Amino acid sequence: MPQTLSAPVLSINDLSSFLKRDFPQIGIGTDFIIEEVGPMTARLRLTYHSKHLRPGGTMSGPSMFALADVAIWVAIMAQIGEIPEVVTTNLNINFLRMPAPKDLLAQVRILKLGKRLAIGEAVITSEGSDAPVAHAIATYSVPPQR
Repeated sequence: MPQTLSAPVLSINDLSSFLKRDFPQIGIGTDFIIEEVGPMTARLRLTYHSKHLRPGGTMSGPSMFALADVAIWVAIMAQIGEIPEVVTTNLNINFLRMPAPKDLLAQVRILKLGKRLAIGEAVITSEGSDAPVAHAIATYSVPPQR
């Protein structure tokens, strides 16, 4: 039985305020920009900066990993509300090609949103290209609601 697609409970502004308040180290609004949230979806941007480069001038794997993790987590928060205790339990990423030294975009789709687990995928592309540079699948533990 397919999951019902419902409108997110948090807007982009709500999510940005929540993250700036509770997780300022993430860099929402500077490093990461929430561009879109929708029913079981989100799109985030990792802004280009030389600190994200690896030798050879390509965007680094750790930066892409962080983008995938933050983007999927934001998509989950948009659907369930401010529950900062949601934690990553597994993230698998495949690096598909070298990304250009420019902004990266993560298009997220939540595959499962249950009472205890959420699973999402992120397809990461370089700005201006539709060719994926990475693909990630992640599982998050959702704490029981009181």
